[in-house]
Amino acid sequence: MKSTPDKNQKTACPMRRSLKAALLLLALGWAGAPGALSTDKDQPINIEADTAEIDDKKGISIYRGNVVVTQGTLRLDADIVTAYTPDRQLQKVVAEGNPARYKQRPDKKDEDMRARARRMEYYANTGQLILYEGAHLWHEGNEFSGNRIEYDTRADVVQAAKAPTGKERVQVVIPPKGKNASGAKKP
Repeated sequence: MKSTPDKNQKTACPMRRSLKAALLLLALGWAGAPGALSTDKDQPINIEADTAEIDDKKGISIYRGNVVVTQGTLRLDADIVTAYTPDRQLQKVVAEGNPARYKQRPDKKDEDMRARARRMEYYANTGQLILYEGAHLWHEGNEFSGNRIEYDTRADVVQAAKAPTGKERVQVVIPPKGKNASGAKKP
């Protein structure tokens, strides 16, 4: 009698390959961003979460529950991280949290680039990082805050906007030379 595998049963080897590919694409999306420390992409990728759901056919990986992604100087903390990888090519990474936090050390810089927002979206093909709701970005000593912040990692351009119906305006802090946004001396 021939035994047929259960449709819901997954074999360890393909799942392991899919998981490895999904993790690699997720981290390379963030660590491969222009301006990031060039050695980050050569470091091991570590992802911790309460649950992980990888759908290879749809090209979607979802990590839930106190998600922490690290690779070299990169660190992403969120409640949920979703990676969209159609055809095994990273398209988009979405991080959601209360708030989600991101930091990474750019090449030839003494300070980390940091971001905080309820929702972050990174588009691999354009290098766009978009922060939504309670968005804050600290970059090269400057501090930006608003409802929505777009950071073009390739052109090194920041755009910030207030909520369409909100009264909260965009705030930008540009410190005096030799100091950071809080007014303290740079290390």
